[in-house]
Amino acid sequence: MKLDQNQLRILSLLQKDSTLSTQALADKVGMSPSPCWRRVKEMEEAGLIRGYVALVDRQKLGLGTCVWVRVKLKQHSADVLDRFEQVVKGCDEVVECYELLGETDCLLKLYLPSLEAFSSFMHNFLLKIPEIDVTHSSVALREIKNETALPL
Repeated sequence: MKLDQNQLRILSLLQKDSTLSTQALADKVGMSPSPCWRRVKEMEEAGLIRGYVALVDRQKLGLGTCVWVRVKLKQHSADVLDRFEQVVKGCDEVVECYELLGETDCLLKLYLPSLEAFSSFMHNFLLKIPEIDVTHSSVALREIKNETALPL
C-alpha cells in the first residue's frame, strides 16, 4: 500500500497516542475530520492498522525479568516446528517468538517476575517440550530502549 504524507503523519501520531479523537488527529495533521477519519478507516480495512492497545508497564505488574531464550530443535521438519509453535503460542510467559536462520531455530522473549520464576519455567515447561534439543538463555540486565512505534 502506497502511503501519502497525511497517512504517514496519521500513523506516526496514532503510534504515539492511539486515544486521539478524530478531531484532535485531524487538527494535528492539518485535515478536516471526515477525510482524516476515512483515511484511518482505509488503513484499518487494509490491515495496516491491526488494532489499538494500551501499553502496560511490566515492571509495575511485577514482570521485571526479561529473558531471551535461543532454541535449537531436534529436527527441521514441518511437523516438529508446528508442534513447537502450538506449545509456545499457548504460553503466556512468551511474549515474542521468532523463527530464525542460522545456528538457532527460534528466539523466545519472556517476561517473568524473577530469576526463580525463570528457572521454574525452564524446568517445568520449556525443557519438557520434546521437540527442543538445546536452549541458551540471556537475561537482560536493564532495558535501554523499547520502542513500539515503527520508523516511518
